[in-house]
Amino acid sequence: MSTKLRNIGPKSAAWLRQVGLRTPEELTAIGAVGAFVKVRRAGFKPSLNLLYSLEGALQDCHWQELPEARRSALVAEYEAIIADNPLKKAPPASGPVYDRTAERRDDDDSDDAPPLEMDEENA
Repeated sequence: MSTKLRNIGPKSAAWLRQVGLRTPEELTAIGAVGAFVKVRRAGFKPSLNLLYSLEGALQDCHWQELPEARRSALVAEYEAIIADNPLKKAPPASGPVYDRTAERRDDDDSDDAPPLEMDEENA
């Protein structure tokens, strides 16, 4: 978000920019819940305070001034969207790690084999 909005700090603004929301008009068009869903789908893990902050920014009030009924409605709208199209779990950072050690057999003559040689071009 390039324009300063009430309740939107640097981290929230960076998240919004990274999901393609750069202006107050873009935020208004998608709404607080839509913006919150985009941030969550991008893999960020904001708390519900971001949802309330976005709505407060749109209403031009401090997020803590939002009535409890409005907060509940925002959460219900978010949960309905996620129920229809759940967030995907992030894949693991790497595949599973297996510790495989080869058992040495008595009839294994691998110690008698000559060492592997590499061409100088491939070394």
